[in-house]
Amino acid sequence: MDRKTAPPLSATDARPFLTVSELNEIVKRTLERELRELWVVGEISNFRVPPSGHLYFTLKDSKSQIAAVMFRRAGLSLSFQPENGMEVLCFGRVGLYSVRGDLQLYVEVMEPRGHGALFLAFEQLKRRLEEEGLFAAERKRSLPFLPRSIGIVTSLRGAALRDMLRIIGDRFPDRRVIIRPVTVQGEGAASQIAEGISELSQSGMVEVMIVGRGGGSLEDLWAFNEEVVARAIFASPVPVISAVGHEVDFTIADFVADHRAPTPTAAAETVLPRRDDLVERIRSLESRLFRVTLARLQDCRESWSRLLRRLGDPRRRLRENQLLLDELSLSLWRRFQDSLNRCKERAAHAAARLGSVSPLAVLERGYSIVHMVSDGLIVKDSASVKIGDRVRITFARGKVFSRIEQKE
Repeated sequence: MDRKTAPPLSATDARPFLTVSELNEIVKRTLERELRELWVVGEISNFRVPPSGHLYFTLKDSKSQIAAVMFRRAGLSLSFQPENGMEVLCFGRVGLYSVRGDLQLYVEVMEPRGHGALFLAFEQLKRRLEEEGLFAAERKRSLPFLPRSIGIVTSLRGAALRDMLRIIGDRFPDRRVIIRPVTVQGEGAASQIAEGISELSQSGMVEVMIVGRGGGSLEDLWAFNEEVVARAIFASPVPVISAVGHEVDFTIADFVADHRAPTPTAAAETVLPRRDDLVERIRSLESRLFRVTLARLQDCRESWSRLLRRLGDPRRRLRENQLLLDELSLSLWRRFQDSLNRCKERAAHAAARLGSVSPLAVLERGYSIVHMVSDGLIVKDSASVKIGDRVRITFARGKVFSRIEQKE
């Protein structure tokens, strides 16, 4: 294959030249003309949102990648949050950013592949609000019993409102119902619902509030999956019952509300039970109370009988206790006398032992004790006295005084 070569240029050559900018503009117009509308599937990477609000990311597959941008105005229509690693379908056009010669995909519409955009948005918001604690069971409040005033946030034209009013009127027609009409589907419905919840809950005129609508598709019920509605329910100072769609339908409002009713009809039945059911409940409680009281009385009678049998005849027990007291008193007196005699014997024995070593006993045997009259000291040695000293001599019976006349 022959290689083409460019002809040599000469000074007189009049062929036109293209600048880089001109070349990029030609490529840009060609791409925009030929690839004006197309769908591209790929995986998001390098996702970023600068202060301008535009969405910049790379769309790639296993072999190639292309830079992509979704301008802020188009991004506001997204019902889900794009994330790195998410596989998406992008509708737009291919263009060239002529300043740098970069090929770029300009995205107008984006949908998640494999999941509907609404389903993905539902799961993302549900996960985020759950992490914030809006679904926590401990913050949910119990519903008031037989409330005097009930608030309803719903559409005036729906069958759901007629069903709720019929049930409330049949059961307790004296209850006050305050209706806050809103649009329950379509553009702006979520803002209206949130505003209605806030106004009614802050009015101080209702004790409980029902928020809901009849059944429909996921798109029809979507207003109750919006974050603004969830936060309005969370901020409500009065308990909120969510009653959206049919029993199989679940919305974000159901998870945030204090109580979830499967249908609007069930919500009205939950707020105000039937009179017949209440009467039957009261009768059942009365019967149970009567049975419990009878059983309690029977237990008391049996306990009283057992106590009487254990107590017997009080006079006989008194006589027996008197005899027992006499016996105990006599036994105590005997023990006291025995103890006293033993003490006397021990004292006499001790006195005898003490007397055997007493100086008086020595005197009885014919001995005497000599004391100095001057200082009262006992004379134990003749050297301790002098001729002329006076002494006192103590006998077993009596004393004499004498003077020393001679010492040996």
